[in-house]
Amino acid sequence: MKSFQQTQYIFTAHLRDPQQFPPPVDIEDRRLAIYRDLIFNNIEHFIAGAFPVLRSLMDDVSWLALVRGFVARHRAQTPYFLEISQEFLAYLLHERGRQETDPPFLIELAHYEWVELALDVAHVELPDAGDFPPANLLRAKPRVSPLVMNLLYQFPVHKISPDFQPTQEQQTYLLVYRNRLDQVKFMESNALTQRLLCLLQSTPDACLRDVLQQIAAELNHANPEELFTAGEELIRKLFDLHLVSHIE
Repeated sequence: MKSFQQTQYIFTAHLRDPQQFPPPVDIEDRRLAIYRDLIFNNIEHFIAGAFPVLRSLMDDVSWLALVRGFVARHRAQTPYFLEISQEFLAYLLHERGRQETDPPFLIELAHYEWVELALDVAHVELPDAGDFPPANLLRAKPRVSPLVMNLLYQFPVHKISPDFQPTQEQQTYLLVYRNRLDQVKFMESNALTQRLLCLLQSTPDACLRDVLQQIAAELNHANPEELFTAGEELIRKLFDLHLVSHIE
């Protein structure tokens, strides 16, 4: 007789990939079908909800084949349903491989949709905003919200829909964030804003003036004072949007 563990392996392998692995011989198929449908439909429903734009771009046959491949081949590293979207993204990035029929933006679109969900469910609270603006903003230390994703894509993923599917690359800077109302938002950005936020995060001991001075040097800016003024205005805007959470 097969051991219980062997039976479990045969049973679960069949549930993951019914076309490839036969079921245990001593279990009625009607009973197996309940488990097959329950597992696949639950996972498919969650992935479709986490990646609604990606789902809208695919016909039913292609979509179900994509999810079926994920269920059959991916070995998840988490038991939590809320992290299935992260596992699905990992499958697209590292295991599935690019298919001839894939749109060129498929991976970036999936990443963007995952970012929105990850921020929505993140267990993070923003620090108290405190008083703003300080007496001397240039000498203060703006703190970037922990609920900000500073992203660069090769396609305008935030615009993609069934009616707009770009075929040519268009470098796109995006800030995706969750505000103090727990709303996930995005804003188009640029290289300068991205660099400013990166430096604020990577050099926490530097004040705003120091960071802007470094950017001015990198750009070989002819008039750093203009950049300082623009930088102050940008920090005010980012604070109002909750991308800058507080000032030290």
